[in-house]
Amino acid sequence: MAATATIPNRIESSTHDVAITPGGRGALVMGADYRALGVVRSLGRRGIPVWLINQGGHLVASASRYVRRRLPWPVCDDQEKINYLLRLCASHDLKGWILIPTDDHSVGLLSNHHQALSSSYRVTVPPWETLRWACDKRLLYQLAEKVQVHQPWTFCPSTREELTTIDFPFPVILKPALRLRPSNLTIPKAWPADDRKSLLKRYDEASALFSRENLIIQEMVPGGGEAQFSYAALCKDGHSLASVVARRTRQFPRDFGHFSTYVETIDAPEVIEPAERLLGAMRFTGLAEVEFKRDPRNGQFSVLDINPRVWGWHTLSSRAGVDFPYLLWLLVRGEPVPHLRGREGERWVHLIADLRMAIEEILRGRLSLREYLWSIRGPVESAIFSWDDPLPGLLDLPLFAYVAGKRLLRPKEPSRS
Repeated sequence: MAATATIPNRIESSTHDVAITPGGRGALVMGADYRALGVVRSLGRRGIPVWLINQGGHLVASASRYVRRRLPWPVCDDQEKINYLLRLCASHDLKGWILIPTDDHSVGLLSNHHQALSSSYRVTVPPWETLRWACDKRLLYQLAEKVQVHQPWTFCPSTREELTTIDFPFPVILKPALRLRPSNLTIPKAWPADDRKSLLKRYDEASALFSRENLIIQEMVPGGGEAQFSYAALCKDGHSLASVVARRTRQFPRDFGHFSTYVETIDAPEVIEPAERLLGAMRFTGLAEVEFKRDPRNGQFSVLDINPRVWGWHTLSSRAGVDFPYLLWLLVRGEPVPHLRGREGERWVHLIADLRMAIEEILRGRLSLREYLWSIRGPVESAIFSWDDPLPGLLDLPLFAYVAGKRLLRPKEPSRS
């Protein structure tokens, strides 16, 4: 397995030791979708200056009144992007500002160049030595096995020929172990396979998009969003300072969601203890969402993934009493962070995307119209709209339609990661 690594008894501390003098009261947010919008509003409402890098396709955050300055993101290699960030700091006196990535590509970029950036910014993700245990599913599953956190059956093939001899617990899914390039809705999050013939076909399809050593095969746990659970936390050296537990009730697509459309905070102690065990073993510092799926066949919760950044529904946490972006701001600046646990019973919806999923669920008999209308009754946190910052909400529908259409019409490129 290409990502095999020796698992230490405790992963080296990920605390950010940065030689930055006090000051630098501002934040540079990398990304402009609704995840970034939540960060911008959280900090901007407290009078913290926020600059935004217009990165990605759905630039809804750039319309926020809380953005003080909007910056382009250069089309160039990773090293030149790092040089661009360093030049920004030098030319605009941003030393000591916090740097917040909002997508996987930016997370990997900052983590891999953590030392170079830390002389100028307060970087909000750990160095790659720590972060790789969360980002690379091969390493995550090694760690989960060591600390006895349940996971689906997983296999990392070395060659295509192995797929013809190994016994698999069909149905299975095929997916990349490491996904650190900009997201693309035209590329599946996972490829399902019901038998060996379909697995070989899916493997060939996936191999045109990802390097073969980056592919893993995993037992398929049945169920959609109603079986998806998350433990979200702000940690310091593996200790949870603030946390929220949620069920991602509806997602798009239903089986292998690119993003959630309807989420509820709940009380689920079954995911808290194993999630904290994983983050503790990593000695993780920063924001993380640990994803679990509940197997309806036996009630077992299995870890699937860790997102070491703000996640799509993070603004729900503020409604539940845990404002993660602001708490992250306090943490990286060395200020006291209150210990908080989010309350249950709060709801969040990405209304435009959720309507599509609700219609699909209603047509398939899995949701009634009455249940849907009851689920979105107020008060509910909107992914986009806010009365104190209405323009992003007004622009969401045309922007969402434009980006979705652009992605659907874009030809698939045989790029590899």
